[in-house]
Amino acid sequence: MRALAGTVREIKAELIEAAVRAWSHNTRRAFRSDLKIWGAWCRRRRLDPPKAEVSAVAAYIRQIAGIDASAEKVRAMATIERYIVNIGWAYRMAGLPDPTAGELVTLEMKAARKTVGVRQKQARAIRFKGDIADFDSPPSGVCLAHLLKAVRRDLLGYRDAALLRVAYDSAGRRSELVAIAVDHIHGPDADGAGALFIPTSKTDREGEGAWAYLAPPTMQAIARWRAAAHIDKGPLFRRVETHFDGTVAAIGRRALHPNSITLIYRRLIRAAHAKKLLGEMSNAELERWVTAVSSHSIRVGVAQDNFAAAESLPAIMQAYRWRDPKTVMRYGAKLAAKGGAGARMAKRFATA
Repeated sequence: MRALAGTVREIKAELIEAAVRAWSHNTRRAFRSDLKIWGAWCRRRRLDPPKAEVSAVAAYIRQIAGIDASAEKVRAMATIERYIVNIGWAYRMAGLPDPTAGELVTLEMKAARKTVGVRQKQARAIRFKGDIADFDSPPSGVCLAHLLKAVRRDLLGYRDAALLRVAYDSAGRRSELVAIAVDHIHGPDADGAGALFIPTSKTDREGEGAWAYLAPPTMQAIARWRAAAHIDKGPLFRRVETHFDGTVAAIGRRALHPNSITLIYRRLIRAAHAKKLLGEMSNAELERWVTAVSSHSIRVGVAQDNFAAAESLPAIMQAYRWRDPKTVMRYGAKLAAKGGAGARMAKRFATA
């Protein structure tokens, strides 16, 4: 903020302090990152950020949306919208005229939506048994069942198996998974099932907390990992350090980094492919899969499995901490197309 406002202008400290208290960690991190990107763009054009006007923001939008030819990386529309919101916040906090508030910016944002499109890139789903129509069918392709078979039979494998099962049962976001502590796990009950308390999440700004069901196999996997790693308190999912030959060297004390969740999923997909669990999958298709997978993939797969099981939208949203029905519907759009009116009509006349 000081770099943006300059040394002579007084920053609205109370507004900044309120934002720090009100915003989540991820929101604050994105705010800082977005300001750095905007500041770097201004400096490359020898533009003093405090003096930026509406025309500068409009030019910024055209470049990062790919409307004007430039060396700038083209961003997704959701990212562009976040950039402009945060730039506007920053100037208002600094007591500067808001260069994002003009009609020119509004029109350039509309043009960007037409150019970039508003469809967000979706992580490829990891469903429990894969892309199957009948839950009684055997697992197919990249799926949770095959990844569980691909885990190693040592400490690293115990952690990976517990992580996969908790991620599926809870549809956990990466921030939620790495924040799980031992005392957040409750149970098992008489049936062997348990419950996971999630103190905070992306959609729980007030910190009310939420509960997620943990199936008996998940509780067994957690117990196996904890016993083998001697974890009695603190973070549940930790780094497993290995020697050069792959053998386990030590168990870390701190929680996994959020970025490690994607890397674990990708490593396990490669392991499943090496063990011939994924069927006739070419190396090129494997690379496409690995590239499209993210820490959100199991969460997307959970949504699709729930749609396939004919669960209602409100039930899915309540169980897995979604507040925006559009997000859930987007995850289930592919399955909806396969089971909707169009599919039923096409099947009716398929033999005509």
